[in-house]
Amino acid sequence: MSEKSRFIVSADWLDEHWSDPGVSTVDASWHLPAMGRDARAEYAAAHIPGTHFFDHDVIADTRSGLPHTVPSPGLFERHMSAMGIARDDTIVVYDGPGYFSAPRAWWLFRTMGAQNVFVLDGGLDGWKKEGRLLTDKPTMCAPTAFVPKFDGSKIVSFEQMMQTVGMQSIQIADARGPGRFSGDEPEPRAGMRSGHMPGAKCVHYTTLAPGGYLLDLDRLRQVIIEAGIEPERPVTTTCGSGVTAAVITLALASLGNEQTKLYDGSWAEWGARDDTPVEQGPG
Repeated sequence: MSEKSRFIVSADWLDEHWSDPGVSTVDASWHLPAMGRDARAEYAAAHIPGTHFFDHDVIADTRSGLPHTVPSPGLFERHMSAMGIARDDTIVVYDGPGYFSAPRAWWLFRTMGAQNVFVLDGGLDGWKKEGRLLTDKPTMCAPTAFVPKFDGSKIVSFEQMMQTVGMQSIQIADARGPGRFSGDEPEPRAGMRSGHMPGAKCVHYTTLAPGGYLLDLDRLRQVIIEAGIEPERPVTTTCGSGVTAAVITLALASLGNEQTKLYDGSWAEWGARDDTPVEQGPG
């Protein structure tokens, strides 16, 4: 039997355990503005019982001028404590398609010190297709204390990214699609230049979880190697705004690579500046 990531759980597992003490379920759905969808409203209409909504645009440093920047440990603590989520809980995060925005929340929880964090394989779409229980009732909980243990080493700043690109010392994996990576397609955000960072490789996040289910480990390794990334060496992940970069981070961690960092500003920062090197073409 093919070996799967230790960071995912099946719908069968969550169906049996969502109401267990110490299990916290989080809907971390997020949509690009151009999609015209309201993730919070969709959560209110139908979610897995016992689930809390994780708002990427609220649980963020809104002063940065960039989308959903990593929040301060204090802000993260306040939101999670109010949801009744403790750092030592078994935390299961999901989104609609399975591997779009949920890995970003998985990465944030781990960056804030939580260890038992998992992504629901197949996402809410898979849950719905299987006819599993949904509710529109608000999730009630007693506040608790989420005490962060923040690990800033998992985050790459703009200055660090400039150094990485300049020295080409660390591999760069870009989760955006091939058209955006090459510069053949425009960026969805106005004012962004098209293309990619010099030395980056395109690892489109959808290739890691086709149909919303994460590939088994052997296949994950093969896809990443075919994209030009050595999965055992240090990697900085990036994307449009720091969301789908975490899909690559999850895949690499699944393969045992804990030397992975995420460039939080991603292309929303890099592509908007005029002092950053940009290349076009397949890379």
